[in-house]
Amino acid sequence: METSTFRKDYRDNEIGQNYSGIGHFLFTTIACLSVVFVCIYFIENANWKEWLVVPITFLYANFAEYIGHKGPLHHRKEKLKKVFKRHTLEHHVFFTENEMKCDSTRDFKMILFPPVLLIFFLLGFAIPVAAVLFWIWSTNAALLFLATALAYFLNYEWLHLSYHLPEEHFISKLPIIQSLRKLHQTHHNPKLMTKYNFNISYPIFDKIFGTYFMEK
Repeated sequence: METSTFRKDYRDNEIGQNYSGIGHFLFTTIACLSVVFVCIYFIENANWKEWLVVPITFLYANFAEYIGHKGPLHHRKEKLKKVFKRHTLEHHVFFTENEMKCDSTRDFKMILFPPVLLIFFLLGFAIPVAAVLFWIWSTNAALLFLATALAYFLNYEWLHLSYHLPEEHFISKLPIIQSLRKLHQTHHNPKLMTKYNFNISYPIFDKIFGTYFMEK
């Protein structure tokens, strides 16, 4: 199906009249920043070992992003078929390497994670891990993990959205965004999407596992 046809069908049938892209963006941003700020507020005299939670969590999140994208998002698994459908069969048809930009804020629905996934991530992963760190280590370690995990999630959403903004947008003109956008644009090539550039944010594990590719 051509991109223009798919976009029209998706907008007509999948994006409700009451959907607000700005509202979606603000919910994700405010929810994540609220958790981050609350965690930071309650951290007290963290020692250097506890601060190590920050880079370790960052690297773990980057690895999880890589594995999740390379795996179920691009390889159909029966239990995760809805995830595969939304990403490979919808997102990669709505946005191609030749048509990366969204036309309006209503297209944010095809870029940002549904709010329910943020709640699932928070309740199903972030808080349980933080609880374990609180139990076996310290309050500071738990708070630093929770703050870093939510900050990474928000960073992921912001970066991914920036790749699909119009090229004339001031954010799109930032050097780091231009560089990362090129990697993501290469990934949106149907011939390359199952081979290269699975890190949506920073291509750390793409470089480690040899799946980094920058088209000239």
